[in-house]
Amino acid sequence: MAALIARDIEHIHDGTRMLGLLVAPETTAGHQAGLPTVLLLHDAFGIGEHLIAQARRYASLGFAVFAADIWGDRRTPGGGAEIGPLIGAMAADRGEWMGRVAAAHTVAAAQPEVDPARIVAIGYCFGGAGALEYVRTGGDVLGAVSIHGGLDLLDRDWSAPTRGASALICTGSADPMATRGQREALLDDLDAAGIEWELDLYSGVEHAFTNPKSDLPGMPPGVAYSARASERAWQATSQFLADLFATQTADVV
Repeated sequence: MAALIARDIEHIHDGTRMLGLLVAPETTAGHQAGLPTVLLLHDAFGIGEHLIAQARRYASLGFAVFAADIWGDRRTPGGGAEIGPLIGAMAADRGEWMGRVAAAHTVAAAQPEVDPARIVAIGYCFGGAGALEYVRTGGDVLGAVSIHGGLDLLDRDWSAPTRGASALICTGSADPMATRGQREALLDDLDAAGIEWELDLYSGVEHAFTNPKSDLPGMPPGVAYSARASERAWQATSQFLADLFATQTADVV
């Protein structure tokens, strides 16, 4: 596996201090041309160990990765009592939510490792909803990947989407936050908006299936880790990125 560089990048949006994380192959240091880039949107737990491991995994494929700190101050909530109000606040103020995503996007695009014309948004859980919302509201990315995204958080107004974008949705059939009705509504909206999409649906799989924390005591019903679904989503996402950037996803040496 290629050696990676990583650095924290502090920036401010509307008074909120955001501490993003850039991870990229070390071989890009000093190069003028930037890499295709993943704008990585965290799940409800923020930029913790699991999310950082995911960032490094994408970077090992040869991408620059910018993990956006949507909660601010690199906050990593410990449970539902903290998570609920944070998600609720963003869902209630979509301008602020998308403003934080856009601010992270702007900072990412300014980094020397990043090709600003080749950025895709990828998110998990809350971040998966955020990636789709960013395309719905015209975020300047090539596409979005939503992995067990909370489809219940999505708005239905797709009147000003990102033209020419494509979307990959990886979700479980037993996810209470991405029901059959919510999935069908999203696909109808994507069709109407002219967004090319792919749906990977995993039988019997519940919400938050990529994070082992989903099996911790006290987690709500309908949440469970699935190693098999997690790996299938990873393979689907890797292929989506290869197709989107028209490049082979191979370890950088």
